[in-house]
Amino acid sequence: MTYTLHLGKCIEAMRAMPGNSVDSIVTDPPYGLRFMGKRWDYNVPKVDTLVECLRVLKPGGHLLAFAGTRTQHRMAVRIEDAGFEIRDMIAWVYGSGFPKSHNLDGDWQGWGTTLKPALEPITVARKPLAGTVAANVLVHGTGALNIDACRVTPTGESRDRSDEESQDKRYANSGSTNFAAKPGVRGSNPLGRWPTNLVHDGSDLVLASFPDAAGQQGDLKGHSKDRASKGIFGDMKAARDAFARGDSGSAARFFYCAKASRADGNDGLHSDGQPAVAAHATMREREQADWPKRNGNHHPTVKPTDLMAYLCQLVTPAGGIILDPFMGSGSTGKATMREGFQFVGCELDPEYLAIAKARIEYEQAKVTAALESAAANESQLSLFGS
Repeated sequence: MTYTLHLGKCIEAMRAMPGNSVDSIVTDPPYGLRFMGKRWDYNVPKVDTLVECLRVLKPGGHLLAFAGTRTQHRMAVRIEDAGFEIRDMIAWVYGSGFPKSHNLDGDWQGWGTTLKPALEPITVARKPLAGTVAANVLVHGTGALNIDACRVTPTGESRDRSDEESQDKRYANSGSTNFAAKPGVRGSNPLGRWPTNLVHDGSDLVLASFPDAAGQQGDLKGHSKDRASKGIFGDMKAARDAFARGDSGSAARFFYCAKASRADGNDGLHSDGQPAVAAHATMREREQADWPKRNGNHHPTVKPTDLMAYLCQLVTPAGGIILDPFMGSGSTGKATMREGFQFVGCELDPEYLAIAKARIEYEQAKVTAALESAAANESQLSLFGS
């Protein structure tokens, strides 16, 4: 659980790094939306920066990059132009987006200029392999996704974790409502459901968007409710074999993680809990608020640690090195400490780097203390046993 932080332009920091030295890149780069008037958000990463990302990655290494819905196309094209292959896009869906609309009045009252944001796309890209996936994994440890580590627990399910390893206990105690938990029966695989390219925040608004379905399409060997089946969704009765979903709603098959809480963002930082703006502040009030004077983490786009931990696990071998060229307030770095990875982070703003360092060190100390406590308990048990 070591980390290295660089202050300054990430392209310069990466140029000083050896090639093929990083296992994965998990990052939340600028979206090019000029969010809240921040100059660092005027453009998506340039191709030459992404070329350096490609160079430092091991063959088969994955890049996961968040983007805005308006500029996702530009992000993906530049990633591809740098030499990556686009493998997929993960959608992070949430119900708490703030509509940034200019609402009209007069005869055009009720018309506006934007939709309510409820999705952030995450480009999944990979550095070209050296041979086959199987051969690349054997040589470099990269190229494949860690499916079993990221299988998903159904919504609302709780289970006894008392006999699990400390890492799983940390998941349970971290405040996450659902994580890539293991083990336990989940439909057809005892390890859990296969991870999907959709993540949601577990909010009532998002859950209401999924139909309540106690089974999947159904048992194709069964009979239709009132006619011979044509294999149409909902036409067959619920499956009764090992492939039945057995959960209370279709959203249960997806990993879910709420947006970053104030406590998550402020871990390791002094904070009196006072927000910078009121709960229902307008967009203009948010833009004009004096965020740097706020106690704790004043970065405007903090990602939840649980989400970043899930993404890091998906694309990184055990103990691997994760790079975040656009570190911000350090959510990726904090997640790597929790998961036992090594971390390299780059940040242009010294204030944000200081925040990131405090959050990373806080998580590192917490994990170290837990491991030391577990080791001490094992030592005591060994003495009693002897």
